[in-house]
Amino acid sequence: MDVMRAAVVTGPGEIRIEEYSLPEPGVGEVRIRLEGCGVCASNLTPWSGPDWMTFPTAPGDLGHEGWGFVDAVGEGVTTLSVGDRVAALSYKSYATHDIAAADAVVPLPPELAGQPFPGEPLGCAMNIFRRSEIVAGQTVAIIGIGFLGAILTRLASNAGARVIAISRRPFSLGVARRMGATETIPMEDHNGIIERVKELTGGAFCDRVVEAVGKQWPLDLAGELTRERGKLIVAGYHQDGARQVNMWLWNWRGIDVINAHERDPRIYIQGIREAVDAVASGALDPSSLYTHRFPLERLDDALNATRDRPDGFLKALVTYE
Repeated sequence: MDVMRAAVVTGPGEIRIEEYSLPEPGVGEVRIRLEGCGVCASNLTPWSGPDWMTFPTAPGDLGHEGWGFVDAVGEGVTTLSVGDRVAALSYKSYATHDIAAADAVVPLPPELAGQPFPGEPLGCAMNIFRRSEIVAGQTVAIIGIGFLGAILTRLASNAGARVIAISRRPFSLGVARRMGATETIPMEDHNGIIERVKELTGGAFCDRVVEAVGKQWPLDLAGELTRERGKLIVAGYHQDGARQVNMWLWNWRGIDVINAHERDPRIYIQGIREAVDAVASGALDPSSLYTHRFPLERLDDALNATRDRPDGFLKALVTYE
């Protein structure tokens, strides 16, 4: 096969699939024949067509959660071979092929054969968990049980923490219980949630609060639920404008605020390697969280489902084989 298929976003909420010549890897790069790519909620703002967005996008653009097989190796690459199954940190993976730097590629062991592995969000969860410093005996509130919140619920539960999961949808709360949450609270009434957490913690509130939504209200709520000298971990992706915070409350309680999104590719890769080990060993099983799958030709449906979150939806994958 000497051509690839790639999605091009032509305007707000519109795609077309086109064929292109296969890209060739440069020095220190590999080409990956992708099996699939996860759909990230961070795609939704560009998908909506904000003023700063330029259309059409580059082929495969926005896709950054790909996995597949190395099918070409550039000059100087000695750590990877054609045929290796890998997850990659690359950025045009809404396509059948993508180029990645060799040091941004993580081999997948035989234990993961046949399993989808969107490495970037799994690695992101591992990095957020490490930054959160969650240990046994702590009470941890997780606000927002999407894919990221569900993974963090399992990791915190595995660590021996008591997890209080707070989310809007009954389906998500059920997922949280299956992933180890001790308590679940519907995200409906701001003051009611605060009173319930206060009751569950004997008035002390939570050692750690992870905000995993990326909106103003959950950020406000996170501060209210964090105990004195506790840690508030911002895991949600706040990409739609400025935020306000209750600085009086944060200051009065002496809260440590951690912005847990990484931008250093080396740390991203470290997280992906940790995720590979966790899934391969059986410590983490994300398979039930991949609730919807779409072919490349239906990338628009995958993005719309990620936006609309129909009942039973948690994470969409676009698959090419």
